Amino acid sequence: MVRTNTLVKGCIVEIDAAPFRQWYEGHYAQPIGRKKGTNTDEIAESKKSNHLQRKIDARRVDHSVEAPLVEQFVSGKVLACLSSRPGQSGRGDGYILEGKELEFYQRKLKSKKA
Repeated sequence: MVRTNTLVKGCIVEIDAAPFRQWYEGHYAQPIGRKKGTNTDEIAESKKSNHLQRKIDARRVDHSVEAPLVEQFVSGKVLACLSSRPGQSGRGDGYILEGKELEFYQRKLKSKKA
């Protein structure tokens, strides 16, 4: 599968983090995975209606992102797992790895590079 670059169900891929960062910053109005020195004030300081501000505050309750996932956003690449069979259409649905699953695959990748 590696030589033919075939995507199958359950394979682990590395994808661009920019679209997910944009969604997160729009949904929670908090910067994630930005390098120090970049301008993050425009996200938090933009003008919002009272109703929208209450919705954002309700979303922020009990919400945190794990440190390994934030490190991936800083690097610009995120590990994801395909949960559908791409087949001939080429569309692959999946999810971003986090928690114990992310730790396992990062450990495997690190040992493989060494």
